[in-house]
Amino acid sequence: MIHKNIIQLYKIGKELGLSRKEITNTLFFKNRYPLILALMLIVILTIFVFFFWNVTLILYSKTTDPIYARGTKYSSISIKDFKDKK
Repeated sequence: MIHKNIIQLYKIGKELGLSRKEITNTLFFKNRYPLILALMLIVILTIFVFFFWNVTLILYSKTTDPIYARGTKYSSISIKDFKDKK
């Protein structure tokens, strides 16, 4: 199936007046600079997203710390304080 598509692309290239070398360069990416630049961009973006995600998780964990210390009651005010009020 892929072989038939490549042959068809060669025929289209010949109809457009392209040489065999130009068709081969287009199909098999002989000019590798754009490919290398794209891979570098993907790597840089992946690293950026990784660090951004970690910073976000660290900041989220810092802001969601419990307000009261572990093992304590949530408030020092009890119902008895309101009963004694006059």
